[in-house]
Amino acid sequence: MSKAGSEYRAGDYESAVATLAAATVDENDYLDLAYLLGLCYARLHRFDEALLYLEQVVTQGEGDARALQCRLTLAYVYAATGRSKLAEYELTKLMESSLETPQVYSALGHATWKQGRLDEGLSWYSKALKLDPENPTALNGYGYLLACAGKDLDKAVSCCRKALNSDPGNPVYADSLGWVYLKLGRLPEAGSYLRAAAKTLHDNDELQEHLAAFEKAVPLR
Repeated sequence: MSKAGSEYRAGDYESAVATLAAATVDENDYLDLAYLLGLCYARLHRFDEALLYLEQVVTQGEGDARALQCRLTLAYVYAATGRSKLAEYELTKLMESSLETPQVYSALGHATWKQGRLDEGLSWYSKALKLDPENPTALNGYGYLLACAGKDLDKAVSCCRKALNSDPGNPVYADSLGWVYLKLGRLPEAGSYLRAAAKTLHDNDELQEHLAAFEKAVPLR
């Protein structure tokens, strides 16, 4: 188990999975194995396998720190697989356990927006920024949703630019900034950031919608 833990912390998730698969553990240590396997599979985007183990830990270890981490990872997995309502459920359970962090609030912002509750999403991102004004995930999400709502676009640019400045290679942040510029009608900047994002986010539906909107807007200028 210790070897697998070291491999996980080093980012070698495939090796950690292989080590855990070969491990023999007794009943008392099984949740430790399930916990680490669930995290590894989530990192590898093998979401069905991640759910199998994460849900076991949450069910059997209710309330401890390990279960809380698994709930947060479950929320990520559900969001990544389009199950925003389930993601919101897990995040709400975390709040009931007094885990109120910028990460949880930002994830709730995304989950509620995905369910069509844009104003509620903005509220959650705003709460995240009150806890951590420099949090890049919250900055990006808040700026993006402001643009979606057509509200305070100057603020939206500022938020998305700060997020991208903190992580210049992040294609999601580049897409958000491009989207805001498109909403402002600043097409050269919009095209630059959207095309940069497209180099990495090949199959992202939202980005494809943004690119289509950009291409539609260009002839009108």
